[in-house]
Amino acid sequence: MKTAVQEVFSDLEELYPELFNMHSIMGKEFINHFHKYLALEKQQIVDAWFGGYLNGEIKSKLKSEQYYYENYKNTGQ
Repeated sequence: MKTAVQEVFSDLEELYPELFNMHSIMGKEFINHFHKYLALEKQQIVDAWFGGYLNGEIKSKLKSEQYYYENYKNTGQ
């Protein structure tokens, strides 16, 4: 499963590969922004999961991090 931000950047990489060229200033800046947005989205997912309930039991912060990595980290992004 991919997050919305991961999907957008996958599409951008396919349509505009020059944005992901780490040998150019534009590419380096773009990738830095990409990682910033991924980190923001990750925090939103972790916070939302942590703030919820599962079978009436409050989830732990550690489990919310685990949830993110199990569902989103291994998507090639």
